[in-house]
Formats: sequence, C-alpha cells, structure tokens
Amino acid sequence: MNAINDLSKITAAFFIQAAIAFGVSFLGVLGGIYFLPLDTWQRLFLAMSVLFLVTSAFTLAKVVRDQQEAATIRVRLDEARLEKLLAEHNPFSSAS
Repeated sequence: MNAINDLSKITAAFFIQAAIAFGVSFLGVLGGIYFLPLDTWQRLFLAMSVLFLVTSAFTLAKVVRDQQEAATIRVRLDEARLEKLLAEHNPFSSAS
C-alpha cells in the first residue's frame, strides 16, 4: 500500500513547474487580449470567457481527482466498515 501512495505523490519541482506554466499561459492570454485591436466590450467578453474556462478546468480536475481517490482500496474498505457498523446499529435497542 505504501508503494501506491509513494507513486501518487508529486515532487515540489513538478508543482513549481506546473504553477509557473499556468501563470505564464494565463498572463499570455491576458496580454494577448489586451493588445488585440478590439473594442472594450470585446476584450471584456474574451477576458470573461478565459476566466470561465480556467475555473471550469479547475473544477474538472478536482472531479477527476475525487473519482480516482474514491476508487482506491482504502476508501472502499472504509466504506465497507461504515456500512457494517450502520447495519449492526439498532437505535431502538436498550443500551445496557
């Protein structure tokens, strides 16, 4: 089980690389929108579209991650234990 957990951990260098790549690409898009020969409302529309695209990409990444975590053996074992406890629990029995 530890080998599986070790494979899923990311390094600090990979995190920094991903953060820098995101920042550069986001600033590049915003700079491109700023320097395009467009009216203000067209620029605002493109900026709003980029904002929605970024937020939906983060949401999609979180959903995919949550589905992968839910499929792990540890989570399934915890769910089975909880279901067993709930099945054995009788709230109407006298606790003596």
